[in-house]
This record gives sequence, structure tokens and C-alpha cells, in this order.
Amino acid sequence: MLNSKLKNPDLVFVVQQDEQAANTIRFLAALQHCANFVPSDMITIDQFSFAGEKALIRVDFNVPMDAGFNITDDSRMKAAIPTINKILNEGGAVILMSHLGRPKEGPTDKYSLKHIVNHLSALLGRPVQFADDCIGETAVQKSVALAAGEVLLLENLRFYKQEEKGDREFAQKLASLGTFYVNDAFGTAHRAHASTAIMAEFFPGKRAFGYVMAREVENADKVMRAPQRPFTAIVGGAKVSDKILIVENLLNVADHILIGGGMAYTFFKAMGGVIGNSLCEDERLSTCLDIMAKAKEKGVKIHLPMDSTIADKFAGDATSINCESNGIPTGWMGLDIGDKACYDFREVLLKSKTILWNGPMGVFEMEKFEKGTRTVAEAVAEATRNGAFSLIGGGDSAAAVHKFGFDSQVSYVSTGGGALLEYFEGKTLPGIAAVLGQPLA
Repeated sequence: MLNSKLKNPDLVFVVQQDEQAANTIRFLAALQHCANFVPSDMITIDQFSFAGEKALIRVDFNVPMDAGFNITDDSRMKAAIPTINKILNEGGAVILMSHLGRPKEGPTDKYSLKHIVNHLSALLGRPVQFADDCIGETAVQKSVALAAGEVLLLENLRFYKQEEKGDREFAQKLASLGTFYVNDAFGTAHRAHASTAIMAEFFPGKRAFGYVMAREVENADKVMRAPQRPFTAIVGGAKVSDKILIVENLLNVADHILIGGGMAYTFFKAMGGVIGNSLCEDERLSTCLDIMAKAKEKGVKIHLPMDSTIADKFAGDATSINCESNGIPTGWMGLDIGDKACYDFREVLLKSKTILWNGPMGVFEMEKFEKGTRTVAEAVAEATRNGAFSLIGGGDSAAAVHKFGFDSQVSYVSTGGGALLEYFEGKTLPGIAAVLGQPLA
């Protein structure tokens, strides 16, 4: 049972820890708005034949690499393969456009897409040509010479500042390289860049979404429009400030909300608990109490952790023990959910029919604090095997399911990141509006 110091024993408690703060914030803040912007008129590549076409495909190959330029996570590349193969198999040629990283001063070897050519060739099972400029003479010559069934990868679009500025002349030069435009880069669909928001206008009647874009929208729709119940949302993150406000919005759509990260300890402190050196925002204590009251009124169960794995410092070699989350000693901090919390979280998830996950349970990058995240990943995978629909909202959650080997055992792992968040907010994404021929809001 919870410590008797807690002021509101009516709530169900449980939690999780860390994720990219900005992502989880907006991800859940506007879930209820998503249904207002799910295009029913998605124009996909399945509606076209590509025989004789040179398809310019905007992909998202912004993949992580180690110091030796070895790709450490190729999920975004793999996701684009079906779109590429569809066009090639129908007798078309493919010209791939992407960005990599955030180059500041033009061409930089570190951010060159040449480093992914061999891996892409292996994934496709055919050679991939490379142009060391995306709009220069080499790109023009290789595009002209490109034959049906061949693939050309252009150099990093962001080596030109005009890309991020949404420059029309730059977009027109890119457009001149092909005969058909395909946007399959959901991860950049929220950016009003030249290759995502401007190029499409040069291809009236010959532009479409690839399979990645279509799947992202379809799976977001499953969660937001007609979720099977119980619907459980898992929220994680180190920061508190905006995420607490987001949970208020989730109260309108979810049956259960599993809250994690530093914000959990703000809840515990608001209820009279002792949280040691754990993350907390004192200015949000009253907000926590308001959320609890609203949750009770709406019949939504908010779960915080009964216990936590606490440490005497934020480090992989820290001394750690299990402790009740509302009784953490001074000098100690919660870095993962505890054993009891792992059990409770699992029980909730196994009874769920729709699961939305955005944020790990703890500092899963450190082995000592990965148990909570691994347990949740296992439970989400098991629930999925039992018939639940599970959407992993990109970012650290996607990295976690990949690390623990569950990425193929959940319903869908988003490649979207910030784009998915804005889509759930109901915003008009430039990359979608451009293909549909719609004005930006």
C-alpha cells in the first residue's frame, strides 16, 4: 500500500522514466485533435503504374552512424524498401533524395550520404549509384542516363541552405531530374522544406505518397479514431513542465495512463510523499492534484509507480536499491520503476486492447536501470500477440523496442518523431498538404 502520508489514496499509481522531452510532450498533449486531420483522400503509389517513369522519392535516410560510419539503426532505410521496389518492379527508375544530420556549413564528409550507399545496395539487392551533388552537373548527367530498374542516390539535400528555406528555385532544379514525385519521408513531413513542401507543385497529376507515409497515417488513425478498449497510453520523459498539461488532454481519450519519468515524482510530492533528489517541479504540484481530480471524475485510471529503483548518483556504476516511490531518502533519486511497478504495469498492459507508447520507463541506456523499460516492452509485445494494437511513437521508445528485440513483435513502430507528434496535434503537415494540393493552414 502507499504511504499514509499521501493526500489522495483514490488514485492507482505506477510510472516510467525518460524519453526525449519535447517529443512526448506534444505527442500526448493533442491526441484528441488527431481525428480532425486524417486525410481520407491519401494518394498512394498503388494508384499509379511506374513503367518508364523516373520517380524522385523523398525518403528519410537520416540514420545514426558510429565513428566508423557503420549504421547503428537502419529501420528507416528498411521501411522505404517496399516503396522503392514497387517502382523498380514496374519498370521505373528511382532517384532518392534525403537529408542526413544537420550540416551547418555546406558539404561535410561526416554528413555525406555516400556512407550509406553500400548498405542501401545490400538492402535492395542491386547496385545503387551515387551523385556527389543533389542538383549539380553530376546529378543531372546521372539522372538522364538512369535506366529502368536502376537506383540513384543524391547527396545530402541539406548541403544546400535552400532546402531548409523552402526555396522554390532549388525545388525546381530537383524536380527537373525526374518525371514523378513520391513523398515517403514521414519523418520530415512537418518541415516546410523544398523537397517536402515545394517540389510536389511541379508534378501535377504525377505525385503520390509512398508506403511509409500511408502506414503512418493509417496506424495513427487506428489509435485515435476507433481504438479498441481498454486503451492504455504510456507517457515517459525526464521533464515535467509541459507533460503534465498533456496528461490533462489524454484524460479525454484513454482508459489508463501510465505516467513515467520525473513527472511521477512531482505527483508523489504533491500527494505528500518524500522523493529525495528525484526530478520534481514544485510549481506544478497543484496541477498534479487537479489532474488527479479530473481523472477520478472522468473514470480514467492514472498509474504511477508503487516503487522505484533509486540510485545515489546519475551513473551506470551508482549504488542502487529498490524503494517505495513516496519514501525516497535524501541524496537518492529514482532512475527506473521498481519490481512492484513492473508487475503492476504489466498487468494493465496485458488487459489492454489498444496501446500507445512514447517514453521509456527509466534510463534504459544504462544496464542497471533498463529493467522497467524491458518489462514494458515485453508486456506490450505479449499484449500484441494476444490481439492488442500497439503503436510505438518513435524516439527513445522505438530505440528501446529495437534494443530489446521487440520491434517486430509490436503492431507498428513509427519512423515519424516530430512529424507524428504534430500530426496527432491535428496540424496540417506541409509534406502531406503538398501532395494533396492543399494550402498550408
